[in-house]
Amino acid sequence: MILEKEIQFILTLDALKNVNRRNFNLDDSRRENTAEHSWQIIVFAQILLPYAKNKEKIDLLRVIKMLSIHDVVEIEAGDTFIFDEKAMIGKYERELEAAKNIFGILDEPLQSEFLNLWIEFEAEETDDAIFAVAVDRLMPFILNTHSKATSWTEAGVKADQSRKIIGDAVKRASDAMDEAFEILLKKAIDEGKLLEI
Repeated sequence: MILEKEIQFILTLDALKNVNRRNFNLDDSRRENTAEHSWQIIVFAQILLPYAKNKEKIDLLRVIKMLSIHDVVEIEAGDTFIFDEKAMIGKYERELEAAKNIFGILDEPLQSEFLNLWIEFEAEETDDAIFAVAVDRLMPFILNTHSKATSWTEAGVKADQSRKIIGDAVKRASDAMDEAFEILLKKAIDEGKLLEI
C-alpha cells in the first residue's frame, strides 16, 4: 500500500498520548502526557527563538523537528524523570535502542534523518540542539513554578538540582532565558517549591 510505513509510524506515535510524565498540567488536575509536552515545546521554541544566543545560526525548522521527535523514544523506554539519578543511569542506551526501533519503521532517508536528529539533540553540541534542549528543560520548570509543583515536592527536588540540570542548559542557550530562569528559581525557593539545601 502507498504510504504504508508512514501511516504505521504515525499510528505508532499515537502511543505518546498514553505516556504520562512526572509533570502535572498547570491546573494540577493530572499529569501531562508526552504528546502534550511535545506540542507545547514546539510552540515555545518559536516564541523563544528571538532570545537565543546565535539565533542567526539556528535553523528553526530543524529545532522543531528535533523537539517533535526527541521524546518518541518514550513509547518504548518510558519517561525518565530528569531529577531521578538512579533512573537516569542507562537512559541514553535505553532510549537509543527505542529510537532505532521506532524510527526503523520508516524507510530511508527519513529513518536516518530522525535518528541523527535525536542523537544530535542528546549530544547538546550544535546551536540547534543547545537551543532545543533549553526549551525542552525550561517548559516543565515554568509549569512547576506556576503551579503547586507537585512533581518537585513529591520527589524532594532541590534548587541546586534545578540550577545544574535546567539552569546550565538554559544559560548556554540564551541570556534572556537564563534571566527568566533565575527569577523563577527564586520564586520557587521563596514559595517552598524547591528546597534550598
